[in-house]
Amino acid sequence: MEAIYLDHAATTPLRTDVLEAMLPYLTAVHGNPSSLHASGRRARKAVEEARERVAAVMGVRPKQVVFTSGATEADNLAVLGLMGTRDGALLTSKLEHAAVLRAAERLDEAGRHVAYVEHGPGGVTGAPALESALASAERTALVALMLVNNETGVLLDARAIGEASRSAGALFFCDAVQGLGTEEVSLNALCADAAAISAHKVGGPKGAGALVLGPGIEVEPLLAGGSQERGMRPGTHAVPAIVGMGAAVEAADAERHELRRRMAGLQSLLEGLLTGVPGVRVNGSEAPRGVKHVNISVADVDGESLLMALDDAGVEVSAGSACAAGSLEPSHVLLALGHSPRAAKASVRFSLGRETSEAEVREAAGRFASVVERCRSVAA
Repeated sequence: MEAIYLDHAATTPLRTDVLEAMLPYLTAVHGNPSSLHASGRRARKAVEEARERVAAVMGVRPKQVVFTSGATEADNLAVLGLMGTRDGALLTSKLEHAAVLRAAERLDEAGRHVAYVEHGPGGVTGAPALESALASAERTALVALMLVNNETGVLLDARAIGEASRSAGALFFCDAVQGLGTEEVSLNALCADAAAISAHKVGGPKGAGALVLGPGIEVEPLLAGGSQERGMRPGTHAVPAIVGMGAAVEAADAERHELRRRMAGLQSLLEGLLTGVPGVRVNGSEAPRGVKHVNISVADVDGESLLMALDDAGVEVSAGSACAAGSLEPSHVLLALGHSPRAAKASVRFSLGRETSEAEVREAAGRFASVVERCRSVAA
């Protein structure tokens, strides 16, 4: 039985064209981009061409793109680095990625004020809630909210959030990782002062990400070292991964409109099939959502048994964020949305990709229905 991969929110297969772009920098072009000789200059040229590709998608000048090892580092560099250069509070939400929440905890432990904005039905954070939080908190230095929730797919009205933040004199940082490839993620569209993206969510390699900064905005570096990335992210550049990121981000943006249209149809089909199983409900359905995610709760099953049985049935999905892999704890996002620990643990995230077909969606839904029936019969 062939496995059906529906965990594209965790990672995506490496695109063939991206691999081809990377290969020369895994073999023949081996120089350090900081070296002045010919091999170093060739590597440096490749890094800067990749930076130009990312900058074009993000609507910024190349020098505004800071390459990192991935989105977790970009999130940390944004939250800790921007707060390190400014006085005031951090305003975020309990629904954010662990990279932002753990960075917020670190700030709190250091004595910085951290506040959390209330969310509405399904987990959406609207401008009125943000404005209320901005008014009640001490002077806010930074608002940090994600564009597309990595577990439920709930979509942020980033422009409204950005405008409200600016009106209050705060910077707005948007984790745009899950929106890249299906949503418009330029800094202008987001009305953001900084945004994080990742290569491996859009057919690129793991180990490459970027923090994109607005004009004139700099961050306090997390690492001590050389002058790479204008001193904001020292360390030898991962040339093959950066080249792959440039190619993947450019290709994903070029295909964005068509992919969004096709994914919306698959998402609707998958939700209809899954909710045809008694006791299944879609999490976040009360709010606007992106087109990649379908997060469901399943009544009357043990969550761990369900995931194991789905894996045995060749349906590759997750219980939530891949960053929580190995954890027996229920999703912090679903708990914040008011789910009981049992219901949160009995939840499954399906996430679609550019390779996902209608036939795979139908087959996965059929296998899911059989698995749920077996799990319930065993529990009974």
